[in-house]
Amino acid sequence: MDSRSSSDGLNSTPDSSSSPTSSPSSAVQRALQLIQSDDQDSKLQGAQEIRRLTKTSHRCRRQLSASVGPLVSMLRVPDSTESHESALLALLNLAVKDETNKIKIVEAGALEPIISFLESQSSNLQEYAAASLLTLSASAVNKPIIGSSGAIPLLVETLRHGSPQAKVDSVMALSNLSTHPSNLTIILEAKPIPSIVTLLKPCKKSSKTAEKCCALIESLVGFDEGRTALTSEEGGVLAVIEVLENGSLQSREHAVGALLTMCQSDRCRYREAILKDGVIPGLLELTVQGTPKSQTKAHTLLHLLRDSPYARSELQADTLENIVCNIISQIDGDDQSGKAKKMLAEMVQVSMEQSLRHLQQRALVCTPTDLPISTCTSEVSLK
Repeated sequence: MDSRSSSDGLNSTPDSSSSPTSSPSSAVQRALQLIQSDDQDSKLQGAQEIRRLTKTSHRCRRQLSASVGPLVSMLRVPDSTESHESALLALLNLAVKDETNKIKIVEAGALEPIISFLESQSSNLQEYAAASLLTLSASAVNKPIIGSSGAIPLLVETLRHGSPQAKVDSVMALSNLSTHPSNLTIILEAKPIPSIVTLLKPCKKSSKTAEKCCALIESLVGFDEGRTALTSEEGGVLAVIEVLENGSLQSREHAVGALLTMCQSDRCRYREAILKDGVIPGLLELTVQGTPKSQTKAHTLLHLLRDSPYARSELQADTLENIVCNIISQIDGDDQSGKAKKMLAEMVQVSMEQSLRHLQQRALVCTPTDLPISTCTSEVSLK
């Protein structure tokens, strides 16, 4: 099957040889004639040609948009797995990075047969259906339509019992759908978190799969049912912490966001569950090396994880060092405490080096005649 991209189904290389408005080639015209034929064998050949032509060419996707209706009709042909697979793959390529075709495919009535294929005994057909829903759900227009179509419970079921590729595409489709508010409660009702955690645990934490799993978890822990499900699942919080430590920048942002949402919702209930799985070293690193949002969230979570989150006197200022030392003093086990202390020392060193570089850079551009001396200096502090 064709390779997939992050949220839009398939990777593609735009065809720069001609603009989307160029006259259709003879190959495109022939493919349209075949797919519009009344002969089933011709239709099958047409679908295969359309798949080939649209694999890498945005121009062909535009010119073959008229084939959407006949291809959707092929999805409804009874007991014809070959026709179903060929039509799905052609539609999949037509939809890649083409918002107009995505919307047109849904409007043509493709969702009903595609959703039914999620329950197919054919693993290929199930995979193609999950990939199609992943691609179609990248469209903001399609998200609420897919959400109300009954696809979500079947995507969760595929996440539980599907093939490895179908599971990955299902979780990515669910992540796409979760960005529409009305879909979140439907996803939550299908109880996906145990299956998300099962998929997340063994996968490479820097992968796109881990990113989508954590994005989905971050959305779901905004609900009490989601928080309860994550903490009830063995290794659930730990899997999120592992992404926080080893994930991509975006994945780490989702991971710290999920943990922060939990702690903010009920600090007393979730503080220990987060602390016991060794979150501190990853949070310390994130305060220095994460995205701006990750750094802010990591600081806030460290503040909530200390013994008392409330304001202290001026003699006990809420410096990051004081907050972390307070947390470290409560951690059981020499290994975790030692690792956290070492990470704190390294974090201080990195921050000082960054500040020194900043001072040096400013010294190069500042002169006594064009700027006050005070603007050429900066306090060395933990960010």
